[in-house]
Amino acid sequence: MTRRTRVRTLSARARATALALVLAMGLSGCVPLFLPGQAPTTSVPTGEKVDADLEPFYDQVLKWADCDSGLQCTTASAPLDWADPGSGETVDLALVRHPATGTRVGSLLVNPGGPGGSGYDFVKDSLDYATDAKLQAGFDVVGFDPRGVGRSSAVSCYEPAEMDEYLYGLPAAVRGSDAWIQELSTAAVDFGAACQENTGALLAHVDSLSAARDLDLLRAALGDEKLNFLGYSYGTFLGATYADLYPERVGRLALDGALDPSTSNADVTRVQATGFENALRSYLADCLAGEECPFDGTVDEAMTTIGALLASVDVSPITATDGRRLGANTLLTAIIYPLYQATAWPNLSEMFAIVLQGDADMAFQFADGYNGRSADGTYRDNATEAFLAINCVDYSYNDDPASMRAQAAEIEQAAPTIGKYMAFGDIGCANWPYQFDGERSEIAAEGADPILVIGTTNDPATPYVWAENLSEQLASGHLVTFTGEGHTAYNKSNDCVNSAVDDYLLKGTVPAEDPMC
Repeated sequence: MTRRTRVRTLSARARATALALVLAMGLSGCVPLFLPGQAPTTSVPTGEKVDADLEPFYDQVLKWADCDSGLQCTTASAPLDWADPGSGETVDLALVRHPATGTRVGSLLVNPGGPGGSGYDFVKDSLDYATDAKLQAGFDVVGFDPRGVGRSSAVSCYEPAEMDEYLYGLPAAVRGSDAWIQELSTAAVDFGAACQENTGALLAHVDSLSAARDLDLLRAALGDEKLNFLGYSYGTFLGATYADLYPERVGRLALDGALDPSTSNADVTRVQATGFENALRSYLADCLAGEECPFDGTVDEAMTTIGALLASVDVSPITATDGRRLGANTLLTAIIYPLYQATAWPNLSEMFAIVLQGDADMAFQFADGYNGRSADGTYRDNATEAFLAINCVDYSYNDDPASMRAQAAEIEQAAPTIGKYMAFGDIGCANWPYQFDGERSEIAAEGADPILVIGTTNDPATPYVWAENLSEQLASGHLVTFTGEGHTAYNKSNDCVNSAVDDYLLKGTVPAEDPMC
């Protein structure tokens, strides 16, 4: 399958090490035991007025229960269709919180990215990666699964074997040919039909605008007058969308690894391809300067070797021990996965060394880690299905072959080594059961309190230019730059970034100018 790279932080399963690819995620059930000193319920802020048909949602009382070592969980209810909240159709939103360990400022909702990432698992399994001790002292840190995701009312499409074929199956036709496009189109239509059948009415309402409205409902149900929010990667778009809808309810929004809300799907793919190409070159420069690098010569020569490897498996896939065949798109996924963090570069070197010897197993381990596939062939969550479903209704797509070929040429020019394998992504969503209605545009959020935007200069998944753009678009945007590698910066870069984010979220203080960390 050809598709755009998921714009997200590495998922919660990858936190224990730089590249823990197969960490099993256990589900924790809630039991009715309230933590000492914590109120069992939460209610809407006093005096807040909403439309009558929204009152049942905004007035709901959250009943928190102990669900895991020091954590509490609950489920909130939101309208299925925000345009018709009185219809009686609802969605469930799963939440987990870590109560403040010190003097409480309020609630801090956290989103790890995706779209499709589980904020519930992010807080439950990776609290110290999502936030530092200072934020944990001052805030009830709240993870939530957006609509369509994980433990909330979720998108469901394929059984594991069918998902394997959709993600890893190899078209019979030559890449870029009319027959190849038709094969991918047929597969995409079948996938969309399965999602519609197995998900039902929810599939039409997993857009980010609806998810942002859910955020406001959660803010109110948590008892906060304004929203405090820490969003990574796609979470920055969710937070910016919220600010655009409810500027007067913006508290402190920290947006790390920003997306540009005005960027089209075609531009997202081109800029991402450039970002990962640049990250791959940075990896190679580091690798070639070391002692155990699977490449020789210059960075350009190593890039040529990688390009030849991708071209080779595109026409002659390598068969793995489990019988799956490693084609170019799966190999590219395996390459991209460890490029999210520079600490994983040694793992990438090991994988390249093994693949260059004709062994596909480690590449599949990496690709499986990215796609959430376990060693037994099951999938740990619905992140990939949710990613596709949300993106399909958040952007416009065009599967006209001439247009796609023109875009493919632009992408390949921008990223000569990997670009061709990231092209033709419109095929996946152009015939989706529900289409994007509107236009992607800049977000200013006029009237909002100061909003902090964090960008990393060589972030491959959400390139730095997007953070620059978002901070300029927001009427109250303030940019914090981290000069370095990797996807997102807070709590994984340096004290300069951490202090800027902590001071902002805890005290409302924004830097007088970009500290250039």
